[in-house]
Order: sequence, then structure tokens, then C-alpha cells
Amino acid sequence: MFLLLLGVPVALGHLYLWRRLVVGTTRPRTLGRGIGTSAIIGAFVLLMSTLVVTRRVPPEFGKFFAWPGFVWLAVLFYLAIALGVAEIPRRILLKRATLTPVAVGAGPEPAEPVEVVPDAGRRLFISRSVAIGSGIAAGSVVGYGMTQALGAPQLLQVPVTLNKLQKSMSGFRIAVVSDIHLGPLLGRSHTERIVRMINEQEADLVAIVGDLVDGTVAELREAAAPLRDLVSRHGSFFVTGNHEYFSGHEQWISEVEKLGVNPLRNEGLTVAGGLELAGVNDVTGKSYGDAPDFERALAGRDKNNPLVLLAHQPVQVADASSHGVDLQLSGHTHGGQMVPFNFVVPVQQPSVAGLSKVDDTWLYVSRGAGFWGPPVRVGAPPDITMIELRSAG
Repeated sequence: MFLLLLGVPVALGHLYLWRRLVVGTTRPRTLGRGIGTSAIIGAFVLLMSTLVVTRRVPPEFGKFFAWPGFVWLAVLFYLAIALGVAEIPRRILLKRATLTPVAVGAGPEPAEPVEVVPDAGRRLFISRSVAIGSGIAAGSVVGYGMTQALGAPQLLQVPVTLNKLQKSMSGFRIAVVSDIHLGPLLGRSHTERIVRMINEQEADLVAIVGDLVDGTVAELREAAAPLRDLVSRHGSFFVTGNHEYFSGHEQWISEVEKLGVNPLRNEGLTVAGGLELAGVNDVTGKSYGDAPDFERALAGRDKNNPLVLLAHQPVQVADASSHGVDLQLSGHTHGGQMVPFNFVVPVQQPSVAGLSKVDDTWLYVSRGAGFWGPPVRVGAPPDITMIELRSAG
């Protein structure tokens, strides 16, 4: 079903590129058209193979398909956008170039009648110019997006005032990281850099809010191993994201616990100075017999104390606010990852990224430290966030 839902738009996208980049820029029955058609078919086969293979083989093998396949997916996406934007001026120019008046006859008087003939040369020139320009634009955007996705996450400092927080706890710092997405394209070095950046901040607490992995424990154990080196005054905590359920959530919950990261499975605890921390399972867990349970997670809490909730998806803030949560820390959205998806995310989620408020509950959404699919981020650089809690007093 996944391949069918994605395969149809991917096929239509390649068909569109074929018409604009091959049919529109070459003459019929020429070598150029044959080569271009073969290239488009090959690109489609590569991408579909990537979607199949990377879900079924270990990351060390899947990466040989994932790198070219997912990079091409990003190029395909931005090429389609660039060609779509250029469509109206292209059509206007082609219409003007379609017919050129040619006088028939000779002599001092205007020749009659006037014959019109197609200007095929100008049409090809216009189509080729648009194709080249679109290719340059798409390639430039994807190249920039790769530097953002594969570079070090931004380190953000975000103060949040909690009315119930004791003055003695003002300045308590929580390192928030989400959507690390270890898999065929991101491995151990990615985890090591994240751990190093967090440890340099000397946080009071570390919160990993889901989507740590895209693969099984057997495949990615070594990639996740550096998490054992996380250092904070009050420990590191983890809640499931939707991708954990696709990757074997029970095994991963056990694995992160072995690495010294405490899973919060619909449960909570008092950290220090009356600050309470709770975590709920991702909403995807409902399909795996592991649904989020706010009643269980918040059972026995002291409502006079401030409560910080870890929940992978921002949409869970609706339940959080109804249960009196003071601050929810989430991820999932990637900040849209690639413009213009940042305009699509609000259809499903109450926030794309950053700090906002829902009723009396603060909601902070990280853009995540990794990526999913294309190793490209445009308009949504990766981040690790230091949340600094402040007392209203």
C-alpha cells in the first residue's frame, strides 16, 4: 500500500519531467530523445528500487540505493516545482514563436497573401532554456539543502516561564533532541556529534522525544551506542515516535534502557525541586497495542508542581492541555524539512516548529536533528534545543 500510494505520484512526476525535459527539448526519433527517455525510465526504476530495498536490507547495503535514490527524489521534487513555475512564461514564449509570417512574392508592393510557417528552432531554444534554467535552480536548492541536512544541528536557546516553578529551580536546563533518524544515511558519527553537542551544554536533563531510528536493533545497535555517553545532572529520558513502531519498539525500548536512557512509557516521576516529568507513547502505538495513556502517565502527580511532558507528536497537546500539563516537548514535524511542506504540516499538527501556547500549555516543537528520506533540508535546518525553565517570580 505504501509503495502504491507513493508510486503513483512518483510515476506522474517522471512522466511530467519526460514531457518537459525530453519531448519538449528534442526532435522526434533522434538519439537525444532515446537517451533522455532511457534516463527518465532509469531514474524512476532507481527511485522505486530505493523505496523497496532500503526497507528490506541492512543499512550498510541499503545506503548504496538510498544515497542516489533519495537525492534524486529531492531533485525530482524541486525540478517539478521549477518547471511548474516556469510553465506560464514558457507557454507565452512558445505561442509567440509558433508562427512566423513569411511574405510570398516580390516587388515594391506588399505581397499577398501572407504565408505563416512554424518556427521549430525558436521553440526548441525556448524549451531547452527553460529546462536548463529549471535544472540549475533545482540542483542549487538541493545542494544547499544537503549542506543543511548533513551539517551540524543548530543549537537553540529557548527560555520558558512556568508559573508553578520554584525560584530555586529557575535556570533548570533541558536538552531536547528529536527525530535523529539513524538508518541507511545516518549512522554512528551522527549520534556521536549529537551526544558531543549536548554534553558540551552541561544540561540538567536530556529529553529524546522520538524517532530515534529507522531500522531494527540488530541493524542499528552500533549506530545508537554513543547514547550511553550522554551526561546530565538528572538523567536522559526517551519516548517513542512513530518510527520506533515501524522498527520494533519493544526491542528499541529495551536497547535504549541498556544505554542508560530511561524510557517513559506512559509514566512519570519527580525530577528535582518539585519539577515533574512525564512521557506518553506516540499515537501510532495505538495500532501496536501500545497506545498513549495520559491518565496512567499523570497518575498521582501533585498539581501544585510544574509538569513537563514528553510526547513525540505536537497534536498530543490537545490531551496535554486538558490534563493541566505546563510544557509539552515534541518533534515529528521536521519543521517541514523541505519548503513548501512547512505549509502542509499545519493541516495535521498545531505547530510546525518553535514555541507556542495551547490554552495554558506551552508547546515546544523541535525541527529534529536528522531527516527522513532525502538528505535535504530547505528552510528547516536541524536543531538541538536547550530549554531553560524560568520561574514567574
